Amino acid sequence: MSNALWNPTTVGEISLPHRLAMAPMTRNRSTPNGVPTELNAEYYAQRASQALIITEGTQPNADGQGYLLTPGIYSEEHIAGWRKVTDAVHKADGRIVIQLMHAGRMSHPDNTPHHRQPVAPSPVQPAGEMFTLSGPQEMLVPRELSTEEVATTVDDFRRAAAAAIAAGADGVEIHGANGYLVHQFLATNTNQRTDRYGGSVDNRIRFVVEIATAVADEIGASRTGLRISPGNPFNDIAESDTHDLYPALVRALAPLDLAYLHIGNHSGDDELLHTLRKLWPNTLVLNRAGTDIATRAKDIEDGIADVVTVGTMALANPDLVERIRTGAPLNTPDPATVYGGGEAGYTDYPTHIA
Repeated sequence: MSNALWNPTTVGEISLPHRLAMAPMTRNRSTPNGVPTELNAEYYAQRASQALIITEGTQPNADGQGYLLTPGIYSEEHIAGWRKVTDAVHKADGRIVIQLMHAGRMSHPDNTPHHRQPVAPSPVQPAGEMFTLSGPQEMLVPRELSTEEVATTVDDFRRAAAAAIAAGADGVEIHGANGYLVHQFLATNTNQRTDRYGGSVDNRIRFVVEIATAVADEIGASRTGLRISPGNPFNDIAESDTHDLYPALVRALAPLDLAYLHIGNHSGDDELLHTLRKLWPNTLVLNRAGTDIATRAKDIEDGIADVVTVGTMALANPDLVERIRTGAPLNTPDPATVYGGGEAGYTDYPTHIA
């Protein structure tokens, strides 16, 4: 295995002992009102040998919840719950950032505490169904956020970032990928607005730039990251101008001096990936899903990435770092338990005994 993977580095003000980090993965194990539990704390602490843990998507406000049993970070209860998690990770000598994720139109009233209609840049119904306690439900036409509500949502991200730091997190990652609210503002099929947040590339990137600016001003740019997924069609997203949109976005973000840019699910467009690498001045984190560790390590060797993230492998192997270092075999994840409640498929994967 490449020595490059094990070289220490610094991401903003966060010192990492190596360059293999844990990708954010929705896990659906918090309480119905979004409070992380002891089970969450155990899960993340088990994986503290990862260079950096990026948590599951965490809603910055009540409208941001999309799925059942996902955590929030906008109340004192949420802060107290997350404090259990961050304390456990830090006790195990780990580092953790909380991912701020607003689901936007990828939601359903049955999954939220207020049972309101989902919100989005425009009233465009997504394809597919949403899983709820009563079973799969047809996705709904979301309500369009007013211009004033967009500004309020930006402020909600700012306050959520402050709450994450109050909860002991080392930083936050803004989720701008995978078809959720920020990505919905970027994509032309989900953003049909005629105000300052819609139409041109400059207008469609405005929302995420405003969020990144607000969060960086609140907690410091050196503790702020952003995740994007250019061209990723997940959650019924269609992007036809990625080679214009994402370079413009990265150019607009570069002066903010954020800790890192996390690129995931980029649809195999390595030409765009190399362009963004050249434009981004700070740490670039890359998730090349579906590839082995050697392939990801080569991205570090080649200078394409500074840090790489792994998802499913980290889920099924709490001691993934130790297994890779020693050449031990890897556990196989159990797909049937990935999103279920309880310990199965969450904290019960065995560690390696040499």
